[in-house]
Amino acid sequence: MKRLILLTLFVATTAHALPDALRHGGHDWRPWGSGEMTWFGFSLYQATLWVAGTSLESSPSALQLDYRRDIPRERLIQSSLDEMRRLGADEAQLKRWESDLQRVFPEIKEGESIVGVHYPGRGASFYHRGQAIGDVADADFARRFFAIWLDPASRSPTLRAALLK
Repeated sequence: MKRLILLTLFVATTAHALPDALRHGGHDWRPWGSGEMTWFGFSLYQATLWVAGTSLESSPSALQLDYRRDIPRERLIQSSLDEMRRLGADEAQLKRWESDLQRVFPEIKEGESIVGVHYPGRGASFYHRGQAIGDVADADFARRFFAIWLDPASRSPTLRAALLK
């Protein structure tokens, strides 16, 4: 029981701990919302949305995904492409973006995090284990990628609501 309480406290406090990737860069980041992504009752990751300003639409935002299990790189890439397709991206865009995702997405091990930073009108930057892993200088990519979690048609409306509260 003591171990469960300590684990719960650790998860609760680290979910709102500013990721190393955001500590430098001149922005005053604050947590916007947080929630858990589950699939058939299995926890996949804890997501925390960070915002550097007062408006989610015009300020940089960051999505921190703290993984609860190993996720192969190809599964991350394919799932991202499938969701962007479902949300309206066309095949020509997806083909271009597949190579970007191949370049920036790593293999994920349980306990690791990815942070994606959305710069409205510019693109996105990605971090893994606190280190920069790549940028995608395409505003449409960034908008569509972050829509996976934030669009009203998100596959997980419960997670979306928790992130946007």
